[in-house]
Amino acid sequence: MKNSRALGTLLTLVCTVVLTGSAFAQLDVPRRTTAITYPLDDLVMVQFRGTTRFPRMKGEARIRRTSRNGTEIELSVSKMPRPFELGAGYATYVLWAISPEGQADNLGEIKRRGFFEFDSRISVTTKLQTFALIITAEPHFLVTRPSQEIMLENLSPVAASGNKLPTVPSVQYFGNSSDFFRDARTPEIAELDYSKTPSAILQAKQAVALARFAGAERDALEEYKEAESLLVNAENSWKAGRDDEQIDVAARAAISAAVKAESTAYIRKDAREKRNEKARADAETRQAENRYADAQNEIAELKRQLQDETRQRELSERDVNTYSTQIKELRAENGRLREELGRTKVEADNAKAKLDTIETAQRAAEEQRDRDQRLGTLTAGQPAFMQSLRRFGSVSKNERGIILTLPETYWSAVRSSSFSPAADTKLSSLGEVLANNPDYRVVIEAHTDDKGTPEELSSLTEQRARLIADRLSGFGVTNARIEVKGMGATLPVAPNTTNANRARNRRVNLILVPNI
Repeated sequence: MKNSRALGTLLTLVCTVVLTGSAFAQLDVPRRTTAITYPLDDLVMVQFRGTTRFPRMKGEARIRRTSRNGTEIELSVSKMPRPFELGAGYATYVLWAISPEGQADNLGEIKRRGFFEFDSRISVTTKLQTFALIITAEPHFLVTRPSQEIMLENLSPVAASGNKLPTVPSVQYFGNSSDFFRDARTPEIAELDYSKTPSAILQAKQAVALARFAGAERDALEEYKEAESLLVNAENSWKAGRDDEQIDVAARAAISAAVKAESTAYIRKDAREKRNEKARADAETRQAENRYADAQNEIAELKRQLQDETRQRELSERDVNTYSTQIKELRAENGRLREELGRTKVEADNAKAKLDTIETAQRAAEEQRDRDQRLGTLTAGQPAFMQSLRRFGSVSKNERGIILTLPETYWSAVRSSSFSPAADTKLSSLGEVLANNPDYRVVIEAHTDDKGTPEELSSLTEQRARLIADRLSGFGVTNARIEVKGMGATLPVAPNTTNANRARNRRVNLILVPNI
């Protein structure tokens, strides 16, 4: 993670974290941990202690909040046991940030190193300013809620100056109490010798098991089969002796697919229950309508009988009063049935509205997953993409994107806006590379030194940027992906005091920005 600095103030909070007992004998006792509002650009040292589950564990974090990158955390832990020792449901460790409002953010996986107790480090960033840090054992690294198997929790912080920061009580927190961790059917995740199995494959097994536990075999069969297939591929790669990176990529693809299957299964199960509720409401509505029709028929028959009785005045007054009373009772029942029918229709309309809301949320969730998958694929391919760009110039990366800096040799002279003879071949190859990576926008920024008037330098850099854009467009990069900027001499990277510095300032940057 990149470091950045800014100004700010300090406010520190302490939250009471009550951790309920897990299915694997973690004590059900309350704990106090520290939530900190981190000041801008002030280094804070935070110590960690092991819970009653593993009191010998310990850790230390260096934390700094910046105005640019959020809060940067460098955490080191030691004497961590293998996660599967805690029970069949656990395969890795995850670092969490817990806000006073109860928001839990998965900051990343703490990967296993070694076969027994191990030490590890992790560097992450969070947008939160006030939070507590805990480390939990989890079935896989993509979980969205922390389990109750809490291994480490932070203590009160100390500023770089050595002064202890003030704290106050804040919030209660409870871990994930999913029945999966209590279910006797929770599967073993590997053969008895766990040290032979890569951590990523153990996590993939648990992710598939969680999807099956959520009912994916019924409600998300296609997604579940894809996850199982990816898990088989990862295991085959491992058994075939492929390199660790390839096995890790294959296993993490299986984990992502299993998480998708699990989420889809829960969504579809909820939708099915809503549809069943609506069907029951419709059946009750039809029954009410039938009762109303029967009442109407009975009223018509009573009216006919009343007319007959009217024509036969010789009947006794008692019989007339009896029929009148019956009519009043039936009318009252008719009114009651009308009210019941109205209430049933309102309930049916409400059920339909809820179902529509669920279906809309499901579509939005599917679209978000598609975007996340595209971004993940793009991020995974960035190292190879950056390597393919290095033959055209120097390559770096910052918060704006991947930056390819073209050397001065692309131009025929220092103040020329025409290409050198060797530039055509390189620009042709560069155009093919960028055309084959359509998920990146291309921002072309041309710069030069300060020799000349601002108007001349702006015109020169504008012409150079435009010429490169036209050449890339001719080689298959669509104009919609290209943005051109002639920067003149406004943004030097070095003082224009020597020939070497002026040469550094004469540059063309191609900034490749993900277009997701």
